Amino acid sequence: MKTIATLLVALLIAGCASYDGRGLKPGVSSLDDVTQLMGEPAMRWQEPDGSQLLAYPRGPAGFNTYMVTIGGNGLMTSRQAVLNMKHFALIREGMSQDQVLRILGPSVPQWTVYFERRDELVWEWRFCDAWNEPSRFDVLFDNTTKKVRTTQSYPESMIRRFREVCGNEPQ
Repeated sequence: MKTIATLLVALLIAGCASYDGRGLKPGVSSLDDVTQLMGEPAMRWQEPDGSQLLAYPRGPAGFNTYMVTIGGNGLMTSRQAVLNMKHFALIREGMSQDQVLRILGPSVPQWTVYFERRDELVWEWRFCDAWNEPSRFDVLFDNTTKKVRTTQSYPESMIRRFREVCGNEPQ
């Protein structure tokens, strides 16, 4: 029984390590090391200089997306969590959808919403804010031009508050 418990704990720890790529080292870890530890990326971009950008979203239940850069020599040059205010501040009015994806990675597909009357497409990501509260970050696109109109963020607790005020709390 102790052997089984030890094995389960080891598997759990290994699973957590692969979640964020902990243990990968810039300049040492190869593309194969990254994909072996973190799995296949959700998105991949080939850059003109031969480098690659890989996106690893860990939602919708998770709060992180990791962007990994692989140099032209096949070695990892960086790995960073991008669902934070530093990266959200890089999103500007007029940016294309591809530019947003290269900064934040893919949004949560089931939370993508189109508002016909405004011709507006909203992509949403889940993150932990500065107070460690589950929050959402939205990018609102003009659906015709596919360019960023604006962004917004709010804590998930506001969603519950709106439902309570509006009387739409699930029974």
